Amino acid sequence: MGTRQFRGSPEDADLTRADSLAREIFSDVANKWAFLIIEFLGEGTLRFSELRNRIEGISHKMLTQNLRMLERNGLVERNVHPTVPPRVEYTLTEPGQALRQTVDGMCGWTRRYLGHIEDSRRRFDP
Repeated sequence: MGTRQFRGSPEDADLTRADSLAREIFSDVANKWAFLIIEFLGEGTLRFSELRNRIEGISHKMLTQNLRMLERNGLVERNVHPTVPPRVEYTLTEPGQALRQTVDGMCGWTRRYLGHIEDSRRRFDP
């Protein structure tokens, strides 16, 4: 199955359609690693190793895959500096910065309701 071509039409943003671009984007960015990458890059430009050191538990492969996906979606910009060895830096684009506001909101929601969620889990999973 090949990649579907999107035209920027209203149908592409229609969340009720299984083949909408919006659903594909949600699937890409709605994961813990993407959220954490966006959160840390929102603080400023970072090198790959700096990101990996800040995101406890992420593997080299997962970080690479998520950075490529975020770059593909226009949320992260990759800058290669012509040095030996090459220095590669990542930064959020304008749409990435806008998405960070949503990620910050999710982080705030988590902090606010963590106790409630923990209580509910204890009741559900005795």
